[in-house]
Formats: sequence, C-alpha cells, structure tokens
Amino acid sequence: MTEGTTIRDGRWRGRHAGKDALRQRVWRTLDEQGYAVGSPYSAIPDFVGADQAALQLAALPFWASAQVVKCNPDRGQAWVRLQALKEGKRVYTPVPELTAEFPFIHLDPAALTAAGIPFEDVMYSEGALAHGERVEFEQMAPMDICAVGCVAVSPSGGRTGKGAGFADLEMGIFRELGLLRPGVPVVTTVHEAQLVEDAEIVMQPHDTPLDWIITPERCIETRSPYPRPGQLDWDAVQPDQFAAIPFLSALRARLSP
Repeated sequence: MTEGTTIRDGRWRGRHAGKDALRQRVWRTLDEQGYAVGSPYSAIPDFVGADQAALQLAALPFWASAQVVKCNPDRGQAWVRLQALKEGKRVYTPVPELTAEFPFIHLDPAALTAAGIPFEDVMYSEGALAHGERVEFEQMAPMDICAVGCVAVSPSGGRTGKGAGFADLEMGIFRELGLLRPGVPVVTTVHEAQLVEDAEIVMQPHDTPLDWIITPERCIETRSPYPRPGQLDWDAVQPDQFAAIPFLSALRARLSP
C-alpha cells in the first residue's frame, strides 16, 4: 500500500469497519463536490463556510456567557478559536494528535494582546504552538464549552472523528479531572455534507455524543438520547495510543491511586 492510499483510506482505519467506510464516503463527498478546503482525507476536514459556522455558534445563548472554550486544533475549527479570542474568551486547544510531551496550549486573549500578538496569528495550530502557553491537563480550568472535530455526525448527536480516538480520550480525562462537568455543551462545526442518518453511526460506550451540530446554514440541538460516558476507562485505552502519545503513561501514573 502506498502512502497516498494510506492517507486517502484513513491512517487509523481498522478499529471499526463500519466507521471506516462511513469516513471514506464523507471524505470522498467533500472532496469530489468541492466542499473541502484542502485535502479532507484522514483528517478532521476543513470546509467551505467554516467561518460562517463559527458565527452561527457564536450567536447561541450559551456562547455569550462562556468564559473558557476548549476547541480541537483542526483547521475547520480555527474560526471558532478566533471568534472566542475576539470575544475575550480563554481557549484551550490540544497539540495536534497529542504528539508532544505536553497535551494542551492555553490561549489567553489578554496575554496575547499585551504581547502584541494578533489573534489571527494563533487561530491555527502552528501559531498556537509558537505563542500559546503549554499546559498539562491538571493546570486547565473547567471549560464552559467543549468543541470537538468530527468527520461525520448524525441528528441525534452521533459522531465519529478520524479514527484515532483522540477526542474521546481527551473527554474521558476531562471528566476524570472535573474539567468537563455535566451540562457543559459538547458542540461541533461541520459542513451539511457531513450529516448522515442516525443509523449510520454506531455509538460505543466510550463515545461522547454531541449536544449541538453547527453548519454554515443552521444550528441543530440534538437532544441526544445517547448517554455520556463516565470517567476514562484506562484499560480500554489502546496500546498504540500509549505508544503514540508521549505523556499518556505518565498521566495515568499521576491519576491512578
């Protein structure tokens, strides 16, 4: 198999055959219909209208009162991070694929302004890594909104990412540390083409459902029937996740009694 084929099929394929096929279909649709910005394959895709989706999210009542926003680092949600900073909200964004020795970047709009750094310079992960504050999970403040990246979503709050399990792993740790409290909205921004039928997404016990799905055209409150998982089940973490994420074993040692 060539590298190009691997990327187009999905770097993390093999955990769930049904989700693998669904991701590939959505990626292909975004690509062939011209809805993707850049290549969507093996990624949380950037999409046409991502800026408008961020504005739709920012118009919702719970956004106005939020002071701390956790947002995935992908380019499709860069506008969510930018909008939050413009409104004076603190942003936590993970290191892409959690590959560094530290898991998260803290973007404080007051500190950035004092340092003369435009918010546009940190809306993408490269700038966030260069100018943000590196933090451990235990140093983070509880979040008011949890924004996650998705490849496919369903109206009842089903979601699937790119297949590596990063988002659900993060959210399990957040719940264990009290950072993702009951009632905090879990949201995503996507293109309309990423919406699929409820039956097409199988939700597993560790999967966190969405409360809101935001597209450039509308806001969907899912009123999801799926239960939120509890704290992270460390025994369910995959060996390749421990191998690929440098800080994970140390974090488990710190949190385990």
